[in-house]
Amino acid sequence: MAGNGGRGGGGGGGRKGGGAGKSLVRASLAVHEPPIGQSTTPGALMKTFTFAFNPSQLALSRRAQWKTTPTAAVRDGAVPEFMGPEPREMTVEIFLDSSGVPGSNSVMKKVEALFSCCEVTTKSIAAKQPSTPWVVFQWGAFSTARFTAYVSSVDAAYSLFSTTGVPIRATCQVRLHEIPSKTKGQNPTSGALTAQSVHRVVAGDTLQSLAWREYGDANAWRAIAEANGIDDPSGLRTGTEVVLPAAEEVGGH
Repeated sequence: MAGNGGRGGGGGGGRKGGGAGKSLVRASLAVHEPPIGQSTTPGALMKTFTFAFNPSQLALSRRAQWKTTPTAAVRDGAVPEFMGPEPREMTVEIFLDSSGVPGSNSVMKKVEALFSCCEVTTKSIAAKQPSTPWVVFQWGAFSTARFTAYVSSVDAAYSLFSTTGVPIRATCQVRLHEIPSKTKGQNPTSGALTAQSVHRVVAGDTLQSLAWREYGDANAWRAIAEANGIDDPSGLRTGTEVVLPAAEEVGGH
């Protein structure tokens, strides 16, 4: 899905050269391994998809659950009982286009990557807790659209093909369902990973240096290792993307 996004929505500005493209905040979808046990914090980062064109359409919804029990003796109907709020849902439209490179099969690969978000991960099967990946959609300051979720459905419509029949344009509808966090003191409107960030490792980086830079405590490197499933702290490879947990999550380590 790297190189994807919606039509319009400000995304077109990023297609032009110069400062506009550099300053445009890109939407992204971080795909994680599901956690082991009862944790509500996603596991190791599997992939981060950065949108080439920001979404032109994004729908959020939330419902409250009420229950009404009919009573024969009440003429105007029974008083409904509030059962609790339901998790948020979001549908995002993703536009994929490689028409500039007709021989490319990148659109097909990106659609397959989206479909894989509805497939059980190998690690979760090995841990005897089968689950699809957990994802986090992020787009700059749009905090109400940032929460931990699972992908419930992916619908892809191909609209343009190369002369060999390879799809080079597609529009995908991805539906996300929130996975509520049990973290105490969390801002309920923000989701579990509001303060989380992703860092691309450069030469000279170590887990200790990242912990010091992010939290002011080099000993917090264990939290970074745990969040990314890193068994060998000395094996941090340049170019690898690592999740930096929120400061409040690190406090418990």
